[in-house]
Amino acid sequence: MSNTTTILAELMKYMNEHDLNISNLARKSKMNPGTVSGLVNGNRKFSVYQLDRITEAMGHPVGYYYERYIPECLADASPNWRRMSPFLESCAKLNKLDCIQQVVNMLLDKLGYADPLFELAERFFQGNRYEAAAILYENVALSENKQHSERLALCQYRLFQSRQGANREKSYEAAVQFEYFVDRLEESYQLEALKDLVNTYRTLRKWEKVHKFAKVLGNLAEAQMKSERKHQNVEEDILKNQSSPPTFAYWAFSHLLQAEVCYVKKDYEQALKHNYAYSDLSWVKETDESSLKWKHQYETWSKANIYVNKLMSGQASVLPDYVAYFSTRKDEILTALDNIIDAANQYNINVDDILMQFEPEILSLLEEQKGGGVYNQQFITERFTHFTKQLAVYFLRKEIYSKGFTFLLKCLEKSAAINNKSYILENVRLFESFRENASFETKAARWTDMKNKLALSLLMYY
Repeated sequence: MSNTTTILAELMKYMNEHDLNISNLARKSKMNPGTVSGLVNGNRKFSVYQLDRITEAMGHPVGYYYERYIPECLADASPNWRRMSPFLESCAKLNKLDCIQQVVNMLLDKLGYADPLFELAERFFQGNRYEAAAILYENVALSENKQHSERLALCQYRLFQSRQGANREKSYEAAVQFEYFVDRLEESYQLEALKDLVNTYRTLRKWEKVHKFAKVLGNLAEAQMKSERKHQNVEEDILKNQSSPPTFAYWAFSHLLQAEVCYVKKDYEQALKHNYAYSDLSWVKETDESSLKWKHQYETWSKANIYVNKLMSGQASVLPDYVAYFSTRKDEILTALDNIIDAANQYNINVDDILMQFEPEILSLLEEQKGGGVYNQQFITERFTHFTKQLAVYFLRKEIYSKGFTFLLKCLEKSAAINNKSYILENVRLFESFRENASFETKAARWTDMKNKLALSLLMYY
């Protein structure tokens, strides 16, 4: 299609080449003959629905004429939102992001379009069309004159959510940008937004940030709990909003996170204090289904985390109880095995029998890692990468080199995929330490390929 040829000219040419009259075209496009007549005679503009029907009748894929549709049918002095909105929705479905940006650019200097653009962005976001939604949110944010407005903060929250993914640097940049807006959100969004923000920093191992926002989360949750106690219908309010955890769950999560920060700093005594803080939630009086579920969940997690902190302080005697605890909890197996192998490497504990017991689960994890429950996909991927590195260390030190290099290469492959440069470098150093024990195939083939990827990654970084 020529850039200087209109859609109508293309249609007329098609009708002439295929000897079609208006009635024939109406049947082929499954539209009313009167409608088709108005389009062909230039008496009415195409709606996006009509354009799609005509496009398919002409043998082209839907969206073929979208770039031409914008200047021909949408570029009016007074834009028609009833025509633009369905077009934007069609563009989102087809992932024609450039077209969305063109239409939004036309509306930037027009008054009154921030509201419908925001509402459409929310529909895109709820439909998991995050890239399309992000374009709208970015432009609505730019149009906001009130820099402390709640809608501006919500736009920034949605942009933060839509930018979370495998790329660590982009996730971090999105988190840093959003943290300046989190306290401007409506109260109903703040707890969940803080939870999302701190989970991102947790995944990225930015522990100072985790500590900072975990305390903010706990303080806000405590303040909201005090406010809730002043109302008589708290349980009724909870039942109305079953999609969100009860407020005490955010308070408990704050202590869980602070315990994890202490754990990372190897301050296991302080970590245990935080774990004991949320281990007993008998003071929570709500008895609705959601509250009971979260009470049980945190009491369960506290038991696991108490085992972990005792184990990481060198108390290997808790291993049997810890294994019995997580062996029936599928979602906890990766995290638990990672903790065990980490402790084994630190304190030279033999855990061969545990690794043998969970060998099917380990092999399954090597094939695919899925997020679930409280753990998002980004967290699971990060945890799996750490786990495979620790397994490599464990087996290489025990001179079981075939397994050691298998896990080392798997860790390096995953590290390159998520652009984790620190893990990549650690794997390179570990390989060099045991290079003389590597098989010829490992040296000549897969490792060479991985080192090439490393070189490219570092080159792009610097």
